Amino acid sequence: MSYESNPILDKLPKHLKQFIKPQHYEAYSPIDQAVWRYVMRKNVDYLSRVAHSSYVDGLKKTGISIDHIPNMYGMNRILKEIGWAAVAVDGFIPPSAFMEFQAYNVLVIASDIRQLENIEYTPAPDIIHEGAGHAPIIANPEYAEYLRRFGEIGCKAISSAKDYELYHAVRHLSIIKEAAGTPQEEIDEAEKHIEHLQKNMGTPSEMALIRNLHWWTVEYGLIGTVENPKIYGAGLLSSIGESAWCMTDKVKKLPYSLEAAHTEFDITKPQPQLFVTPDFAFLSQVLEDFANTMALRKGGLSGVLKLINSKELGTIELSTGLQISGNFNKVMEHEGKPIYIQTKGPTALAYREKELVGHSIAQHPEGFGTPIGKLKGINIAIEDMGPRDLKAYKIYEGEQITLEFEGGVTVEGTIITGTRNLRGKIILVTFQDCTVTYNGEIIFKPEWGLYHMAVGQQVVSAFNGPADLNSFDLITHEITETTIKHKKSAERQQLEQYYLQVREFREGKNTTISRNKVFKALTENHPNDWLLPVELYELAKKGNDEAFQQEILEHLESIKQNNPKVGHLIDDGIELIDHSFTEVK
Repeated sequence: MSYESNPILDKLPKHLKQFIKPQHYEAYSPIDQAVWRYVMRKNVDYLSRVAHSSYVDGLKKTGISIDHIPNMYGMNRILKEIGWAAVAVDGFIPPSAFMEFQAYNVLVIASDIRQLENIEYTPAPDIIHEGAGHAPIIANPEYAEYLRRFGEIGCKAISSAKDYELYHAVRHLSIIKEAAGTPQEEIDEAEKHIEHLQKNMGTPSEMALIRNLHWWTVEYGLIGTVENPKIYGAGLLSSIGESAWCMTDKVKKLPYSLEAAHTEFDITKPQPQLFVTPDFAFLSQVLEDFANTMALRKGGLSGVLKLINSKELGTIELSTGLQISGNFNKVMEHEGKPIYIQTKGPTALAYREKELVGHSIAQHPEGFGTPIGKLKGINIAIEDMGPRDLKAYKIYEGEQITLEFEGGVTVEGTIITGTRNLRGKIILVTFQDCTVTYNGEIIFKPEWGLYHMAVGQQVVSAFNGPADLNSFDLITHEITETTIKHKKSAERQQLEQYYLQVREFREGKNTTISRNKVFKALTENHPNDWLLPVELYELAKKGNDEAFQQEILEHLESIKQNNPKVGHLIDDGIELIDHSFTEVK
């Protein structure tokens, strides 16, 4: 096992465990640690004024340090107090898997950390975004329940083939953007490809719509009033650039509603508008309203068609509670209702998420087809028939019978047995020597073996994934590309050594280091690095060395002139240090 488990992680199904990877804490460089510290110090200072009160409280409750990148195992020890756990993964994972982790109260944390060049914002999920953004806010019980419920509903949302294409394109962009030395043309091309896909998605799938809801709440949500909102979305909490930008009048604030599901987003750009929820409970209300529009709750012909179009493993549930899981490829309809459904390839039958004995994929390797609906000319549906009714209509062991359904499906054969649910209702009838026809066309022949006819008047639910997780081999995820780890140059290794020396001095591990010597070497060998001089300025301030402070400030001024893009980062870092020492005095 590549990670340390706990009671919450023990309950995860195998197919989710395939995404978990070791954190490799020792791989974080001293520069990575400095990036974490800069972002966290700036965030805590600024966010204590603009974030929801749960954020600062949650930082304390989850034990997330400002000075050190969190260790996953340490986080887990503290998270379990609030009934959650965390796991490390490699960047973006498929949306349905991400949401399913949430349903099990598990926070998915991309354990890589953004480069110094992308310190303000990165499209890649990283430990700053996940650990400093998501983790603290789940200490709020109402929000934590929303997150869990969102995962539970979201993982049942039906995707389209285009969703998977977009997922792989976004994952690719996030990988190359965080890989040192990627040519700008390659990044531009990847961004254009995403833009093209987003403009040509067609009718949005359920997964696309619920992903929008996730974006405008969990990632980019505001709470309070439109006039005076506070931040709670992890994307904002972890972006030192966008958390300030979003509070200006340049970003439109809208009351949160179901409309957010139909508002698309662009992961590569700052958001032009944000949604404000009055409180966390309202998030759950909108989520339930959205769930009411899903095939999960509506079923019907539209639900079956969504599964067929997704070309992915899915489940339909009939009004008797019988569940059919497989790849749906055909539906026959009559008056807007499905009257016959067909799967292709391995199929399993279940009742209440538990596979029916004798109806695994081994018994249905080629697919499964069944009529749905009422018998022609009979008012009472098969599922509503008691034992006497069934006998009267000859739906009985050993009877040779012809069942004609509304819409033109006919089942003719000898009944062997029936399968009942816990309430005693018949959910499956098994025939031998059976012929099934639809308007005269043969769709099942006697030589194909036993025919199992599902009983159900209607499709009450259709959703992504199998009814019983154990029915299928779901450990099939193949990562097409992984985060890129370039070999570090001698120059980079030298810079990391300088960062390490300053870090060890600050933490009292090695106080013999000459900060002036480190600064001199840094200015000679790495004149464009700005973050370490800021850290050295903090130490000079602490030691009341005014001459050294002045020397550093002059050097930082020259960096700002050569690279205006980092000017505000330098100014913010200096201001934060000056402010903290003023407060101490």
